[in-house]
Amino acid sequence: MANSLAAVEAGARLVQGTVNGYGERCGNANLASILPALQLKMGFKVVAPERLASLTQTSHYLDELCNMAPDPDRPYVGRNAFAHKAGMHAAGVEADASTFEHLNPEQVGNEREILASELAGRATIRTQAARAGLDLDDGAAARAVERLKQREHRGYHYEAAPASFELLLRREAGRYEPLFELESFKVLVEKRADGAVETEATIKVRVGGERYVRVAEGNGPVNALDKALRSAIADRYPHLAEIELTNYKVRILDESHGTGAVTRVLLDSSDSEREWGTIGVSENIIEASWEALVDSLEYAFQPRSDDGAG
Repeated sequence: MANSLAAVEAGARLVQGTVNGYGERCGNANLASILPALQLKMGFKVVAPERLASLTQTSHYLDELCNMAPDPDRPYVGRNAFAHKAGMHAAGVEADASTFEHLNPEQVGNEREILASELAGRATIRTQAARAGLDLDDGAAARAVERLKQREHRGYHYEAAPASFELLLRREAGRYEPLFELESFKVLVEKRADGAVETEATIKVRVGGERYVRVAEGNGPVNALDKALRSAIADRYPHLAEIELTNYKVRILDESHGTGAVTRVLLDSSDSEREWGTIGVSENIIEASWEALVDSLEYAFQPRSDDGAG
């Protein structure tokens, strides 16, 4: 990318590349970074502004087609490209966004993210709530700040899981809608003498007042639970079938406890148009994974402010 921009500065007027840099025949320079640099930074008219404003969606759509997890740190179109830590950074952005951002994220179809942490104050919490279409009064904002501190001390890390944080805010605002009511789940893992490993999950939930019992096999406990849960809710919420888990990360928080340590699970999910992160924390890795999995589906289930739910 740097070579391409330098060549244009030296007089070249043809740049070959591919969106996200996937490819070889046309070169693998990343057009998702080159296009906004040429047009918004160097003054060249490359595409119509409305086309450039769909760049983030185009980038994520190609990731979906290629079955690739979107890179959250990709310039311009990544989830973290316009992310700011709560506190002084958030206050600076609110006062004058140009002091922290090199361009308006809407110009490339992206959006600003204010990362939640225990340093967040009530004003930051209310700003984040407003972006989700929520109205938090001072009391609810104070409870959310205290809740955030308590959970981060337990190992939650909402900077990497903004979707789970929005669900926390929805609970404090009284705008949380549960996707289902869990009765129980059970996971069995069997390893046979021939080396084969089978995983089976049984889940019992209530959805819309009806009881569902589903059994599913998977290539691991999280995959089996995911399949069983989706099977239970598929008839009532078929649109949730489009959600894909694009990344699964596990971190041990207190290594000194060995296999009994507290585990943090981070999940990235996508519906081909947007992506979001969720988190689960528990001494039991299955429970932590379940929490992050449920958050990923419940986040997609919540009414969005741009859907008419203000």
